[in-house]
Amino acid sequence: MPELIASPTLVEAAGHPPKQIREVVGRVNTAESRLSIAHMTSPPGWSEPWQQPEFDEWTYVLAGSVVVEHDAGSFEVAAGQGVHARAGERVRYSTPGGADYIAVCAPAFAPDIVHRAT
Repeated sequence: MPELIASPTLVEAAGHPPKQIREVVGRVNTAESRLSIAHMTSPPGWSEPWQQPEFDEWTYVLAGSVVVEHDAGSFEVAAGQGVHARAGERVRYSTPGGADYIAVCAPAFAPDIVHRAT
């Protein structure tokens, strides 16, 4: 039988200034380890440390844009566009003008497998 997910759970975000993460599916909200789906709202000027996660991450930008830095350069993902960062790739995300986006991770996001630079 289909299962209603009544609401997301707010989870702590890395980076500065703080962004809002609303996890709909994942380890926190539904105890799901196969994948996570989260709605992110990042303020202008937000950025996070470099990371080299053990999961694939797909990002779909709803509004604003997300800058994706990687070892070979960087590019901007505009509203209506998406990006796929594969497990093991070193990436860094930022939102110079702010953004609203959906992130899907497989397996599900977890702090111990994101491997952020310190």
